[in-house]
Amino acid sequence: MNIDLREIGTVTMILFAIIDIIGSLPIIIDLRKKVGHIQSEKASIVSAILMITFLFVGKQILNLIGIDVNSFAVAGAFILFFIALEMILGIQLYKDDAPETAAVVPLAFPLIAGAGTMTSLLALRSEYQIINIIIAILINIIFVYIVLKSSGKIERFLGKQGINVIRKIFGVILLAIAVKLFTTNIQGLF
Repeated sequence: MNIDLREIGTVTMILFAIIDIIGSLPIIIDLRKKVGHIQSEKASIVSAILMITFLFVGKQILNLIGIDVNSFAVAGAFILFFIALEMILGIQLYKDDAPETAAVVPLAFPLIAGAGTMTSLLALRSEYQIINIIIAILINIIFVYIVLKSSGKIERFLGKQGINVIRKIFGVILLAIAVKLFTTNIQGLF
């Protein structure tokens, strides 16, 4: 086990951009208005368990159903691309039914630990050491928990315009990550 602060920092920032909990604030605020209460602890714990589990067994699951990591990563790049477009352009391509509670669905999955996050974890595993990825996941989950717990205060502080600006900035970062993920893995398919 080699803990590398640079790797942890890099992976933390990549996951931060992909999870995009700040960019998801409008969704979280809307959920809180619909269901009344967001179960921050449960959503954070389930998200961490999903991400760490997929980090270890994701490749085996893909092999079991006959999909290689490169194909999954390219598909994930498309997902990240469309998520980034939603963030940048302010459009909604994916629409989910109204939830009854706000914890596991839709917060833990697919908002926090969605397909883009899972794809990125597999791609990150090929470039970074697992211990550094796990530490980066935990750092992000702590941040996610703080944001979920204080979403009302953040909404009042940033205002609608502030949230929109942050969402667009992270959308551009996510778009760049999608392009890199695509170009890195498309070569492995041929």
